[in-house]
Amino acid sequence: MQTWVSFFSGKGLQYLEQNIALALAEDDRELTAEGLFAPSDTLKATIRAKETTPVVGLPLIGLVLKQLTRQFRWRSFVREGAFVSPMTIAEITAPAVPLLKAERVILNYICHLSGIAKLTANYVQALKGTGVRLLDTRKTTPGLRWLEKYAVLMGGGCNHRMDLAQMLMLKDNHIDAAGSISQALASLRQAYKPCPPIEVECRTLAHVREAVAGHANRIMLDNMNREQLAQALALIPKEQEVEISGGVRLDNLRELAEIGPRHADFISVGRLTHSAAASDFSMTLANNDKGKAMA
Repeated sequence: MQTWVSFFSGKGLQYLEQNIALALAEDDRELTAEGLFAPSDTLKATIRAKETTPVVGLPLIGLVLKQLTRQFRWRSFVREGAFVSPMTIAEITAPAVPLLKAERVILNYICHLSGIAKLTANYVQALKGTGVRLLDTRKTTPGLRWLEKYAVLMGGGCNHRMDLAQMLMLKDNHIDAAGSISQALASLRQAYKPCPPIEVECRTLAHVREAVAGHANRIMLDNMNREQLAQALALIPKEQEVEISGGVRLDNLRELAEIGPRHADFISVGRLTHSAAASDFSMTLANNDKGKAMA
């Protein structure tokens, strides 16, 4: 929970609460439940992991319900981020209508975040022993960036920049518009005093040489093949960080990490957030004789 508390403070918490409000607003009123239950009716439900998976997003249970009712209780049976086999992970007691309205929103969050953490953990395991750190990217679902990057952390990965203000990055369009890497670096250092760290996206060996000469803090080797990566790495001194990006998959991750003569410091993987399969969780009424799962 310490990671959650430190991550979701300030604007992170603000964005999270806004996202929850939007998710609940998308569902409008729960007319089915309103027609079946009185305001005083209370239900108990359990959330179950249906596969082996990390469990990420448990604090969202309370945050979602809090926007609908103050009359609820919930408890978890596992710690946030725990890797579990199929089992019951949490229990909720709340008025029937708010609970039935909240259940899909809660499940959507937990399934999605747990899936990201699970995929991230697989990538981290593949890098074990190489000394190379796994980074996420800004290829996130609009409005869900903070949650998705939190899930990467819980899977053992590292966050790249959270937003465009956190680190300066010269990408291909910036460089093309500025005229050259050298001109872009000079302009940024003139604009900001002191200047934040600058990362330069390099597509060719000529770009790498120019970024090295310009003392970029980090050099991204973007969509290079193995031969180009080896040549580029040989050009970059140890004091300048190196990030490999583009075309990274689980089956070629370790191979990329082991390319020399010096190794990269980071490998960034967009699919951690844009292509992770959701983990499987369900919510079931605990005091329903039929025990039907809530869709």
